[in-house]
Amino acid sequence: EVRLVESGGGLVQPGGSLRLSCAASGFTFDDHAMSWVRQAPGKGLEWVSAITWNGSITYYADSMKGRFTMSRDNAKNTLYLQMNSLRSEDTAVYFCAKVGGAGSLDYWGQGTQVTVSS
Repeated sequence: EVRLVESGGGLVQPGGSLRLSCAASGFTFDDHAMSWVRQAPGKGLEWVSAITWNGSITYYADSMKGRFTMSRDNAKNTLYLQMNSLRSEDTAVYFCAKVGGAGSLDYWGQGTQVTVSS
C-alpha cells in the first residue's frame, strides 16, 4: 500500500521559514519523481514544485522560485520542502504526491496545514 505522510506544517510569521517533510512507503521511492501541491482556503489546487527521481532536477511554480527548495533523501524515503520568506498568500494545505504515468499525480498524502500570519 502506497503511503505518503506529510509533517512539519504550523503557524509562522510573515518572513519566516518552515520545512515540510513527506515520508513515503509502499513503493520504490527512488524510481519516481515527486511533487508538492497546495490548496489555499477556498481555492483550487496549485502545483508548487517537482523533483526528479534522483533529485538532480527541480521545478518550481514562478511564485515559489527563490523562496522554496525541494529536495529528497532516497536513503530515508523522504521528501522535503524548505520554505523561506513566507507570505500570507502561502497559507494553504500542502500535499506531497507521487508522480505516476504520463506525469499524473497518482497518490497523495493527507496534507499538512501551513498558516502564515502575524
